[in-house]
This record gives sequence, C-alpha cells and structure tokens, in this order.
Amino acid sequence: MTTTETSSQVHQWTNLAQQLRVDSIRSTTTAGSGHPTSSMSAADLMAVLMISHLRYDFDNPQNPNNDHLIFSKGHASPLLYSMYKAAGAISDEELMTLRKFGSRLEGHPTPALPWVDVATGSLGQGLPIGVGIALAGKYLDKLPYRIWVLLGDSETAEGSIWEAFDHASHYKLDNLIAILDCNRLGQRGETELGWNTEAYAERGKAFGWRTIVINGHNYDQINNAYTQAEQFVGKGAPTLIIARTVKGKGVSFLENVDGWHGKAVNKEQEEKAMQELNPVRSQVFPVQKPAAAEPAPVPAKRPVDIPRYNLKDSVATRKAYGDALKALGAADPEVVVLDGEVSNSTYAEEFAKAYPDRFFEQYIAEQQLVAAAVGMSVRHRIPFASTFAAFFTRAYDFIRMAAISRANIRLVGSHAGVSIGEDGPSQMALEDLAMMRAVFGSTVLYPSDANQAAQLTAEMATHGGVVYMRTTREKTPVLYRPDEKFSIGGSHVLRQSPGDQATIVAAGITLHEALKAYEQLLSENITVRVIDAYSVKPIDDETLLAAVEEAGNKVITVEDHWPEGGLGEAVLEVFTQIDSPLPQVVKLAVQSMPGSGTPAELLEEAGISAHHIVQAVKTLVK
Repeated sequence: MTTTETSSQVHQWTNLAQQLRVDSIRSTTTAGSGHPTSSMSAADLMAVLMISHLRYDFDNPQNPNNDHLIFSKGHASPLLYSMYKAAGAISDEELMTLRKFGSRLEGHPTPALPWVDVATGSLGQGLPIGVGIALAGKYLDKLPYRIWVLLGDSETAEGSIWEAFDHASHYKLDNLIAILDCNRLGQRGETELGWNTEAYAERGKAFGWRTIVINGHNYDQINNAYTQAEQFVGKGAPTLIIARTVKGKGVSFLENVDGWHGKAVNKEQEEKAMQELNPVRSQVFPVQKPAAAEPAPVPAKRPVDIPRYNLKDSVATRKAYGDALKALGAADPEVVVLDGEVSNSTYAEEFAKAYPDRFFEQYIAEQQLVAAAVGMSVRHRIPFASTFAAFFTRAYDFIRMAAISRANIRLVGSHAGVSIGEDGPSQMALEDLAMMRAVFGSTVLYPSDANQAAQLTAEMATHGGVVYMRTTREKTPVLYRPDEKFSIGGSHVLRQSPGDQATIVAAGITLHEALKAYEQLLSENITVRVIDAYSVKPIDDETLLAAVEEAGNKVITVEDHWPEGGLGEAVLEVFTQIDSPLPQVVKLAVQSMPGSGTPAELLEEAGISAHHIVQAVKTLVK
C-alpha cells in the first residue's frame, strides 16, 4: 500500500470512528439514557473492522458466508446501531429512536434487528455463543466466515467467559477472534485488572489462545492485529486481541472519567462534545461483501423411524431419549447433540457413537453447553443439549437469554426428583419444571414411558423456541403402545369411568404411583380419573376442565418436584381462568429436604407415593 493509499485509509477510519462517536452521543442524548462512553472507547476498533476486515452483506443477512459480529458487551449497543447506520442498513431517523417504545433499537441488541444474531446485555454470554457459531462454521458448515466478538473488560470476571476460552482452544476454533475493549472503568470504578493488558494476555495464552496486545486507538496497530488474526485462521488456535482504550475517548470531559457509565450527556454537554469531535454525521461507508462459497453438502432428510417398545418392557425414559436421538440423527442431518460429560447417563452417547461428527462434548460447563446450543441455532442447526436436570440451574441466565434471542434449542434434563434415589439432594432436580415454565415462550415436557418419550423427542426437533424435556433415571413400565400418538399441548386419560369421584393428575414417575393408587382405590369401590399431563407447558386445558366437570370437582396433583411452580401450579392456573367455582385441589409434592435412600423410600418419605395418593383421595372424596 502506498503512502497516499495509507493516508487515505487512515482518513476513512478516522471519519468513521468520529461518526460512530458522534452518533453514539446523539442517540443516547435523545433517548435520555444509554452507554455512550462504553461505545466511544471501542469506536476506533469497530471503524477499522467495519471498513477493512468485516465481510458482511447487509442486504442479505442470511447469506451463509457472512461473518458474525457479536457485541458481548451489549450495553455498547449505541455503537453497534451507529455502525448499522454507517453501513446504510438503518436511517438516521431510526437511529434517533434508540430505546424508544416500539423501536427495534432496544437498550441492548436483540434479533428484532436482522443483523443481530443473539441478544446480549447479560454479560459473559457473547463469547460462549460465539464458540457455538464457530463450532458450526468449522465442523459443520465448513465455510470461511469469521466470528468477531467484542468483549468488555468487566465481563471477563464472569466464569462463562473462561468456559468459552477453554472450549474454543480445545476445539481449535481459529475462526474465532475476540476483541477485548480494555477501557479500565466499569460501572462503579476500576475493573479487576484495570489497564493490565499483559495480565489479560497471559490468561489468554494459558488457555491456548494467540494473544495480541495493542493500543486500541492506534489505527495501524488495530489494522495489523486484525490482519494477523486473519492469517491465524487455519492455524488451530483462536485469537484474542487486547486493546487498551480510553472510556469516553474523543471528548475531553468524558475521557477516562469515572461516574459516566450508563449515563447520557445533556443537550448542552452534547453541543460541547460535537465541537470537540469535528463531526461527520451521515456518511455511508462501504462494507465488503463475503466471497461466494457453498456450505458442506447435507444429505436429504428422511422420515424418522421412531423407536418402539413393547408393553411388557420396563425402560427408562432417558434411554428412550437416547434411542430417539439416534433415530433423529439418521433422519435429519441438521440435528446436532451436545452434552455436559454425562452422555452415558443421559444416553446422548447413542447419538455420539452413531454420528460423532455431529456430537460436541461440552464437559462440565453447563453455561457453555447452553450457549453452544444457541450458537448452533444461529446457524440453523437443530441442537439438543443434555445434562442432569439439576445442573441446568447453573445455566439459567443463558436459557432466559436464549428466549430473548428467539433461539430454537432443545434441552433435556435427566435424573430429576427424589426418584433418582441414593445420590441425594445435590443431584435431584426439584425446581426444574418451575424454572423452565417461567421462560418466555417455553415448552415443558415430562414423559412417563418410553414410547411417549421417544415420540416427544421427535416432536421437539420440529418445535420452535426453548423446549425442555425432563427424563427419569429409573426404568418404568411401558404404558402405551408404540402406535399411540402424543403431541405437544396434549395429555392422555389412562383411567376413567362414568362414576369417577375425583381426578388424579400426574406426569413422569408419579404417574406410575397414581396408577398403583388407582388399583388400591378401585378395590375399595372408589373410582377416579387418572390423567397423564405429559405436556406441562402448554398444558391440556380442555381435558382438565372436562375432568372437573365430570369427576366430582375434586383434583389431586402429584409431582416429584417442590410444590412451587411445577405441575400442580400449572393445573391450578387452568382453573383460575374459568367462571365457575374452583374445584377442590390437593397438591402432593416434595415438602421437605430429601436425603439418600431407595427410590421407593424417598417417594414415600416425600409424600408422593401411591400410599399417600390413596390417602389424599379418600380424604377428599369423604
């Protein structure tokens, strides 16, 4: 590049960076809130990236060859939206709607904008999701797109960031480039490491990353760092660029001044800032489009040959899940499976053995497990992620953010409830149904037998949003014939008669206890209806309301779960939405902290065994 060309390039970078700073201030001042100073520190980094290194077709955000740009520091959204304006993707008028009701430009980025892959703003999530996208790019799509992730220095205190560092190195994700905006100041003062860029570099190296330390306001250093990172692609290690920057860069009264985090300037201050920035307000800067390339060929889909189990068998629903996963793998090449180093217990190993190229071990890192699934969904894969149900609690923030991201992920939790037995309460998910029901737009399933579990696993593959299925550790009798149909939002009435005096609603392990209770009650001439509410959310309102009308207006719910937020409360919600008087409802659930013991002992102690169901029915009907 000649001296003249270099000077022209620097001039262009400078103009764009100044425009990004100006627009970050203008938009937040108009909004009356936001994060201008956090945006200003990274403006030079993003200006060089956008003009000289990013490959993206803003007219076709679904182009499979597009690079992916993730703002893990989602509070710097004014900078991201200003980049969209500079690329000609949005107008200045829309930019000024930042944070306004009805605007696509929300306080933190979401896929309401077609150029945003995932919602960020809960810190520590962008890089782990970037790992998932990078896994898809390197091992599935086999396309040369890069994943650029802008990190804040404060969020490196999050454990999930280091789960991502570990997994990116393990899987040799040389298509992943993290840019650390090290501006020293967090929300309430200096960050943990301040401007100690070498400490960040040593940590990155310790995790197997290539590290480059630069002045984040020196255009030549920024450009050279990106060029090196691109040259590292194909060399087997991800790249971390540590950029020392100044928060509020470009405006004297904001630069490196504590107390400005998350605060917009007022109109008078804005005018002063504009004088210092010598603004370029509405120039459109060209962004290079990606080269054309074809994704790795994918075999055609085939019908799913769902596993079938005989009525005389006893099969754990977790085993049926594994068998069904394997069948899905044969039918649909877009299905991928991730597991948290318990695949021999969740039975995800059935898929791993058959399709190792589509199985991604996430080890004991549940936040990364869910994040990788979200990243896979960005690339339009069908991800199933499994671990013990209790351990999804560790990743709950990722699950709720997945809903905000409009992600399509399937989560399967095994070893739920006191029925797991001797392992004790640390392994017993007793809050997972409540947790998953509370996620926006989620689906929650709890099958009770193998044929049902296998069919619901196949249903999950075509269902959108966050879908969760709870599986049982113990083998249970097969209740349903292989040709019976189960749909999301449905239920199954297993026992009924014209003279039913009450209704028992159960799912999973407690359904088998309910059927035992039915036989005992029948021997005493007490007839009850038994409903298998395998779809906890959405729940089958129609069947429940019919049961109340036809079976004595008395209901017993029984679940291997704490009383708060689970099946019992899902049933109660149905009855609160009707005009007629509420039925009498007794909720049987785990009321005290369990210990170790056999499944039968623990179900009895918890008050959810057949014995307790019988007693509850007798008390209610008499």
